[in-house]
Amino acid sequence: MIENNNRKIVLITGASRGIGAATAKLLAEQGYSVCVNFLQDQNSADKIVSEIKSHQGNAIAVQADASKEEEVIALFKVIDDSLGSITHLVNNAGILLPQMPLLEMNEDRINKILTTNVTSYFLCCREAIKRMFNGGSIVNVSSVASRTGSPNEYIDYAASKGAIDSLTKGLSLEVASKSIRVNCVRPGFIDTDMHADGGEPNRIERIRQSIPLGRGGTVNEIAKSIAFLLSDDASYITGSFIDIAGGR
Repeated sequence: MIENNNRKIVLITGASRGIGAATAKLLAEQGYSVCVNFLQDQNSADKIVSEIKSHQGNAIAVQADASKEEEVIALFKVIDDSLGSITHLVNNAGILLPQMPLLEMNEDRINKILTTNVTSYFLCCREAIKRMFNGGSIVNVSSVASRTGSPNEYIDYAASKGAIDSLTKGLSLEVASKSIRVNCVRPGFIDTDMHADGGEPNRIERIRQSIPLGRGGTVNEIAKSIAFLLSDDASYITGSFIDIAGGR
């Protein structure tokens, strides 16, 4: 295992696209050594790493299904050996499935959402905390759906994000005495291709008028809030939530 020598080492799950990719680039600019975790799209993950390295940053791309315990353990071993013990974690991996009301959902869909969006956060938090010997910072990416419930569209996704809100609050209290901070961002309607996963790529345009600020958010706006919560500028903030939703 490499000693981190007070370096900032961050794992970002689901970092090959969208919010995760933007956060990886921003944190690398701020001096973090970055592990870009991805599930399938190695091409995109490698491009992010190449871009970071082209700007004299330090990054690796590691494939792992963050919802599977043995793969998470292997992921952290690679980080230990390549970068050192992580000091920061961004739990971002998650999926969205096609819109439908609860009456049309089956067991496989519900369990896939919950396992991917919830179990992965628990497992990565556990392994990160084991390594945060001198304190650390964790940011969980939830969603304003945890407050709205996403009726008739993504009630399963909303429920999974509600679980992340509870994890954030409870874990922040468990590990405060270890000088580990746990916080959460709750994005609203952000311009990513995740909406296409849900079957409505132009969803933001449809609901834009219901957003007080009149537009969707950008991945860079989310990344900046994540970076703030990870940083020493937020050193007295734990168990807290930032809603980044244009007023919704």
